[in-house]
Amino acid sequence: MFSFANPQYLYLLLLLPVVVVFYWLARRSRARNIARFGRPEMVGDLMPEASKYKPWIKLTLQLLLLACVVIILARPRAGAKQTSTTVHGVEVMVCVDVSNSMNAAADDNMPDISRLQCSKMLLQKLIDCLQGNKVGLIVFAGQAYMQMPLTADAQSAKMYLSDISTSMAPTQGTAIGGAINMAESSFSKNPHTQKAIIIITDGENFEDDAVGAAKQARKAGIQVNVVGIGSTKGSPIPTSQGNMTDDEGKEVITKLNEDDAQKIAAAGKGVYVNGASNEAADDIHQALQKLSKSDLGSYTYTLEDEQFPVFAWIALVLIIALIVIIDRKNPWLKKYNFFTKEQKNETQA
Repeated sequence: MFSFANPQYLYLLLLLPVVVVFYWLARRSRARNIARFGRPEMVGDLMPEASKYKPWIKLTLQLLLLACVVIILARPRAGAKQTSTTVHGVEVMVCVDVSNSMNAAADDNMPDISRLQCSKMLLQKLIDCLQGNKVGLIVFAGQAYMQMPLTADAQSAKMYLSDISTSMAPTQGTAIGGAINMAESSFSKNPHTQKAIIIITDGENFEDDAVGAAKQARKAGIQVNVVGIGSTKGSPIPTSQGNMTDDEGKEVITKLNEDDAQKIAAAGKGVYVNGASNEAADDIHQALQKLSKSDLGSYTYTLEDEQFPVFAWIALVLIIALIVIIDRKNPWLKKYNFFTKEQKNETQA
């Protein structure tokens, strides 16, 4: 069966007749301009090297090249095969803080990178490390919101990263405990499956008892890990009207609360990692590696062979042909007349 990964690009093939029409109009305009200098037959004798057919041959090759490029963009596939695989790992729910404080600078040395941007970069590395496990994604501020339920396709989480922002949470604040509770209820009910929560936050919790929630999760057999984002020295929170201020007009300074973050991780029998570390993702991955893995289920998916290399080679050949073909007549073909018959005048004695 033949299919396309990006079939929407096939609409670009509608450009082919448009190109032909514009080329035909250009040729007509050229013929009119030549006619101004005299009869086309006579003017043609003044350009003996000009070929009548080479431009149309080149146009055909150009149209074929354009069609090949469009098909390459559409990514043709064939040879669909049903493949089954068994996921063997653990279940992991990642909770990302999207409160306003995450707009503050991640580090004094990187004032242009916010804590949330740093969280996204870290999350990309984590997702790569979590291949072979079930992964889910939660965002939280004053309340927690499910962004992506548990799935065996960890790479799917990357699709949601661009949508994560502090404006997506209608209720501001920081409720780490609420995020832990939602993550706990999102896991499967299989008692043999090891489960873990990863919280990416600046540690400033104002809404609930995050330590108590971590203890409750641990009683349910769930490991709670925390990644701290931000500077312990503190940074202002930028807004569209300038830096955020309190009710008294004083500038609000937000700091990474490592003490509370470490307490949450300790209560959940997990690890605390500073997000500024280059090994942060690896440290979290090592903590998850200590959990015993189990079969998370079998999944069937379809694999298809990419066919675009065939069209890429065709496109390359067409490009070479367009470079080689010139608009003038070929010298070795001048003596042949393929399209008209010569008229011989015979003289009679």
